[in-house]
Amino acid sequence: MAVKKRRQTKSLAAGRPPTVRRPKSISRKATKALINSHHLLEKKKAQAIARGDQAAENKIDAEIAALGGIEKYQLASLQGQRLDRGGDSSYVLMEWLQPLDSALSPSPENRLKMLEVGALSTTNACSRSGIFEMERIDLNSQGDGIEKQDFMKKPLPKDDSERFDIISLSLVLNFVPDAMGRGAMLLRSLEFLKPPRTQRPPKLRDPFPSLFMVLPAPVSRITNL
Repeated sequence: MAVKKRRQTKSLAAGRPPTVRRPKSISRKATKALINSHHLLEKKKAQAIARGDQAAENKIDAEIAALGGIEKYQLASLQGQRLDRGGDSSYVLMEWLQPLDSALSPSPENRLKMLEVGALSTTNACSRSGIFEMERIDLNSQGDGIEKQDFMKKPLPKDDSERFDIISLSLVLNFVPDAMGRGAMLLRSLEFLKPPRTQRPPKLRDPFPSLFMVLPAPVSRITNL
């Protein structure tokens, strides 16, 4: 059988705003405003790219940099994960998995493997649950336990031992600047998921493998996402 030629993948860094020095803390109101502004600017940037408006794209990049770039956004997102700030998105995933509690095992040999792309913290709900063998990556690692790596450049798995039962793309896909790139990222995710035939307890055969994806509301309203 002929082997299909793989299309060259683009770096995720192409869609990420520039980094700046991180401030110590920001208020709850400022956190929400910064995150919302950032997502709206990313939406406008995607639209500018779609119509080939380089001047508008450069202007939006400057506005994103003026907000503090990706590090300020990540700091706001980290603060937003606190329970008093609304909690992290992985709580939603854990709630969805509650009906499967009896089949989910914390024992090392039976834990599900999870790849968290764009990881901000090693103490979110998924990490603390104990049911996942975690691998965390991000373009701009926030500390120990998170590998600095571009998902689009991550070496493809050699076999199922290097694949995952679930991949988390929480507030990640919206940073990919064009529809073709977003599609390439989703297709690449399939390469890293274990096949459905993988041996699992009966109760886990339907839910896994899975892709947990979170999009900001302004971006999810773009019809050509």
